[in-house]
Amino acid sequence: MDFELPESALAVREGVAAVAAKYDHAYWSRCEEEHRFPQEVYDDLAAGGWFGLAVPEEYGGGGQGLLELAVANETLCASGGTAGSFFYITTPGFGGMTVTRHGTEEQKKRILPGLATGELQFCLALTEPDAGSNALEITTSARRDGDDFLIKGQKVWISNVENADWMVAVTRTIPAAEARPRTAGFTLFLVDVKQALADGTLTYQPIPKMGSNILYSSQVFFDDVRVPAENVIGEVDLGFAVLWDVLNPERILAAAGGMGAADAALDVACNYARERVVFGRPIGANQALQFPLAQIKAKVELGRLMTYKAAWLFDRQEPCGAEANIAKLTGAQVAWEAANQAFQTLGGMAYSKEYPVERMFRDARIGKNIPVAEELVLAHIGTQMLGLPKSY
Repeated sequence: MDFELPESALAVREGVAAVAAKYDHAYWSRCEEEHRFPQEVYDDLAAGGWFGLAVPEEYGGGGQGLLELAVANETLCASGGTAGSFFYITTPGFGGMTVTRHGTEEQKKRILPGLATGELQFCLALTEPDAGSNALEITTSARRDGDDFLIKGQKVWISNVENADWMVAVTRTIPAAEARPRTAGFTLFLVDVKQALADGTLTYQPIPKMGSNILYSSQVFFDDVRVPAENVIGEVDLGFAVLWDVLNPERILAAAGGMGAADAALDVACNYARERVVFGRPIGANQALQFPLAQIKAKVELGRLMTYKAAWLFDRQEPCGAEANIAKLTGAQVAWEAANQAFQTLGGMAYSKEYPVERMFRDARIGKNIPVAEELVLAHIGTQMLGLPKSY
């Protein structure tokens, strides 16, 4: 597959792999156990400029694209840092891609240089308690107050708010019941998280969860958070198109993380299968174990191709919704299948924290539900690609 990638992406793979090699499975497992942000990895990646890959050169970045970000995320996850996918989704994805493609010149100058160096982190606030997959029904509102807007409402499952300097907040400036068409009335804002937390208008509550505990996933409460009009991303009431341009990179980066996570699980499973001897031979010689692992390997390589294609299309500002959805579906499925089969390969030892499989198993499962549920991806493929009737 390497010969298909541009030299820039191959260089990214080599550089990120060199950083990631310094942090073994035990490191990531300790961070998970301690619910601790992997600051050392983050700082090393930031120092190498690996978060600023897609930031234009005039703002201190690498001037590359989503393809290079996807390769970086895939490589980090393949090293064993499977939850580290959030590094690339939250800041370079939600922050860098959004501001680069839709920000004003002032916003770019204010934010992108710090993002490129890793000094600034981001989060996205979209999902709500009563509006998950159906984003059209969000109720968090933003109303005019002189030259500012006041944001009021609640979000849920917001990752990285505790580390974020900036938040992309998705609001309604026209209530859903009044919007015509239904996609009208969305406005996206850049929210200064530290300032809003300091003045008490923004608060958050971490949600106890099964895995990926290197970051919080939180309920977030907006109590008239004041945001200057200059922090609108795109245009007031016309933010739905911007939102889609946020979600496609999220799906592509999640897909890349899934491929990397699958590679990591296959590596652990195959190493064990080569070394573990039962009944006088390595268990990897048994087709009941070998063939499922081989099948997963084939799926990973196919999914990798679609992920790269989706990123390639996005970088050329061509339609990529179908490819992004297929890549995300495949990445989530193969990450879960690989972790599940690794668990089966290690037998009872998979249940032990001596091995990273139990952590990978927990990290992989959530991908089938986020950033978009598997069923909705299938519905999109069914209706948009196969021309079948809508079910909702």
